[in-house]
Amino acid sequence: MSRDWDDLRNDFPGTKDRVYLNAAAGSITPRWVREAVNRYQQELEEGGDDHWDLWLAQMEVVRERVARFIGAQADEIAFVTNSSDGMNILADLVASDGPVLSDEMEFPTVTLPFVHRGAQMQFVPAIEGELRLEMFDEVHAPRATSISVSHVQFSNGFRIDLEALGALKGRRSLIVCGSQSVGAFEIDVKAMQIDGLACAGHKWMMAGYGAGFVYVGKELLKRAPRGMGWRSVKDPFAFNNRAGVPVAAARRYEFGCPSFPTIFALGAAVSYLDGIGRDRIQARVLQLNTTLTSALRHADFEVLSPLGAGRSGETLVAADDPGGTTEFLRGKGIMVTQKPEGIRVSTHFYNSDEDIEKLVEALKDRREAMVTA
Repeated sequence: MSRDWDDLRNDFPGTKDRVYLNAAAGSITPRWVREAVNRYQQELEEGGDDHWDLWLAQMEVVRERVARFIGAQADEIAFVTNSSDGMNILADLVASDGPVLSDEMEFPTVTLPFVHRGAQMQFVPAIEGELRLEMFDEVHAPRATSISVSHVQFSNGFRIDLEALGALKGRRSLIVCGSQSVGAFEIDVKAMQIDGLACAGHKWMMAGYGAGFVYVGKELLKRAPRGMGWRSVKDPFAFNNRAGVPVAAARRYEFGCPSFPTIFALGAAVSYLDGIGRDRIQARVLQLNTTLTSALRHADFEVLSPLGAGRSGETLVAADDPGGTTEFLRGKGIMVTQKPEGIRVSTHFYNSDEDIEKLVEALKDRREAMVTA
């Protein structure tokens, strides 16, 4: 039997004494994540390197788990510390192909790796805070050999239809940053025709900082890697310091000794999410977003995020004094992110209608205080 949302909320100690609406910056974690890291630390404390082979085996279990979570195969997954690491791996593979098409709303991680490598960048403009699919079509878009976008935009929460984008990519490589969506929204890299996907684990995946992964599709794995480490080769324990043949799997990008605690944290988070159900989580995130935006508009607050098919778990709310508003909310135990236009509110499945009510009431108090000041 599926647990209800109030029951699941008990797995998150961070919801007890405050209203945490900040998953888009860095999520609180379920206690299973801490327990997975504690087990590793205790094994290390008591046995040092004795558990090395066991840890390597456990790491491969996590790799399989992450691969299934996004519809990939295990040999297409490498562990990284964050999405910037993953995007640089992907940029090394495609930046020399030719121009890269992105958009003007992107987080720098999605564009700077290509800019740094000298790729010609083409930027699709946003229209009323949204990206129109037809502007990525080869007929309308500037010429490019790759497309690099976020599934969900960090600024206003716009969510692009990745399956539709994949269907019109043509011969271009589709590179995606999933840090603002994976864990909240379903991803199937094969169905969406994604060639490479980088994702941090500290946001919607709830795995904490330093946990992340990169998906490198089979076609990109045929290309030679630029980086190399002792674990990148077919037989790393041969310790050949004169030559090495890169392994034909994404683990070639795991150059040295693994970051076991963050990998195990990621594995625990993915298991937890799988136990709830990706489709169920997505529906819950969208329901909470709809409840939030409806409550905000009813209270005469301006919502700057898309309210149609482009909804996500992020809501940008206009505020005259974003910094002051953020601090005011923090003083009431409500955590959000300051943005130039206002505040960004992130509603993950562990949030509740009561969280939303407390936020809206606090915003009303802030508005009244500013009027009477």
